[in-house]
Amino acid sequence: MSENQKFQLGTIGALTLSVVSSVSIVICNKALITTLAFTFATTLTSWHLLVTFCSLHVALWMKLFEHKPFDARAVMGFGILNGISIGLLNLSLGFNSVGFYQMTKLAIIPCTVLLETLFFRKKFSRNIQLSLGILLLGVGIATVTDLQLNFLGSILSLLAIVTTCIAQIMTNTIQKKFKVSSTQLLYQSCPYQALTLFIVGPFLDGLLTNQNVFAFKYTPQVLFFIVLSCMISVSVNFSTFMVIGKTSPVTYQVLGHLKTCLVLAFGYILLRDPFSWRNILGIMIAVVGMILYSYCSILENQQQKASEVSAQLPQVKESESDVLISMDNGSERLSDGGVPKSPVWKSDKDLQA
Repeated sequence: MSENQKFQLGTIGALTLSVVSSVSIVICNKALITTLAFTFATTLTSWHLLVTFCSLHVALWMKLFEHKPFDARAVMGFGILNGISIGLLNLSLGFNSVGFYQMTKLAIIPCTVLLETLFFRKKFSRNIQLSLGILLLGVGIATVTDLQLNFLGSILSLLAIVTTCIAQIMTNTIQKKFKVSSTQLLYQSCPYQALTLFIVGPFLDGLLTNQNVFAFKYTPQVLFFIVLSCMISVSVNFSTFMVIGKTSPVTYQVLGHLKTCLVLAFGYILLRDPFSWRNILGIMIAVVGMILYSYCSILENQQQKASEVSAQLPQVKESESDVLISMDNGSERLSDGGVPKSPVWKSDKDLQA
């Protein structure tokens, strides 16, 4: 199996793991928050990250991956920024309507495209832009119901969009710049993310719910779903870093909207959530956008690889010609003076003497 085939297989595996684990944790958390009234989302996320770090530490002890320390300041800044972005997204949901929160999530893709275009000189073709537009339109139709605006909620949503975009772009650039795997980056950044959310989590949850997370009555059923959610979160966090590292932040956001459509569908099938023709139409349009995005991305990647190969061919031919020229020059030097010639008898040497 070639390196390219291994990379494609790893990417497909990461995408599949991300979808399955994310949809599973959403269903688990929905039961935990809606049915069992455990509404402390930020604190729960800090527990997710703590369990993820402990799991990776055990994996490191078992030598399943290699620890690779790199720039400590970059890791700390990245971890804290990730924690802040999660907290801001939860605040955005708390201070805005559900419809405006969905619009906030939809705005992450265009913001990511804008930041990558301005600061990384990355180009997005018309086909990619069109497919993303169709995708966002479909998800908007399926999820956005009401748009109640308020000043504080709008500021929080704007900050959540910017921090989320920067954190996801950093996830991709750090892995490539320092040549670390998704597991190595997640292992080193997890403590900072968990500590940030563990400090601000109870305060934010108390602000949003008017309840104390430490005074909550933890029944065996609640504890079971918390443990299950933490176990699933290990796969969610691992696959998130892997997908962004192997693809791009934009692709990860497209995948996130696929999860949203699947959650809507599973919610209708398993939990009997209300479902309308508007939801069905939006999901169908979103799926068309996802298919177009996937097709255009694969096509452009193949064209880019073909152009890179064709660009390398003249260099190879030029280097081969240089080798041949140097060999020819070397043989000429050998024939001229490299090997001492045998003495030649001159018949007039007595006359010359």
